Amino acid sequence: MEVIPAIDLRDGKCVRLYQGDYSKETVFSDDPISMALRWESAGAKRIHLVDLDGAAEGKLCNADVIGEIAKKVQIPVQIGGGIRLIETMEHLLNLGIDRMILGTVALEEPDLVTEACQQFGEQIIVSIDAKDGYVRGRGWKEEGSLRIEEVISQMESRGVMRFIYTDISRDGTLTEPNYEEIEKFKASTKIPVIAAGGIASIEHLKKLSEIGVEGAITGRAIYTGNIDLKEALAVIRDQGSGGGGGSGETDS
Repeated sequence: MEVIPAIDLRDGKCVRLYQGDYSKETVFSDDPISMALRWESAGAKRIHLVDLDGAAEGKLCNADVIGEIAKKVQIPVQIGGGIRLIETMEHLLNLGIDRMILGTVALEEPDLVTEACQQFGEQIIVSIDAKDGYVRGRGWKEEGSLRIEEVISQMESRGVMRFIYTDISRDGTLTEPNYEEIEKFKASTKIPVIAAGGIASIEHLKKLSEIGVEGAITGRAIYTGNIDLKEALAVIRDQGSGGGGGSGETDS
């Protein structure tokens, strides 16, 4: 399982929100490029970026920072937030982005998902952000009316080859992942699933690995120190190779 550090961008800074609430923001760094290099040096094999301004406004808003991060790190970068046009996807690929994450547009313009998957294949991920079994869009501000299973089925039929699943009620809370919903989500699809939301310790990562998700995105916990990313990567690597694992808890 990949342990993927998250960098959420707002006004060019590295921040974290509580349950996706834009009024509950913690700024962790004024220099997200240095943060990306820090996670790379700790051993991360991929960086997860979110353009929070883009998610709220429906267009890419932090392109300069995103491009600099993609240029400076030597590992793949995936990005979500405000990606709602094929032209935006092409622009991101030109900036050096490896994967592009579609959220709101997947719900509102499913035909665009079909076109994007035909053009970019595995470089497209659909992010399903949900609360109480219903999918939300537009930076998590809109109440959902579609059930998770409906969206999974629709997206698979349009050629999607990878999902990110976030339980909004757990995101940024440092409680624990919603294992039951993650297992239910994974059982609803045969394509790879990356889990996010509520990861607060290495034990949480180990359990997600046992569930069999392809990756786990960790944000607040690696910034607060609840999880030591280097240790977490080693523990999950050992677990995957049948090794003894490592010690106890750290952050997401």
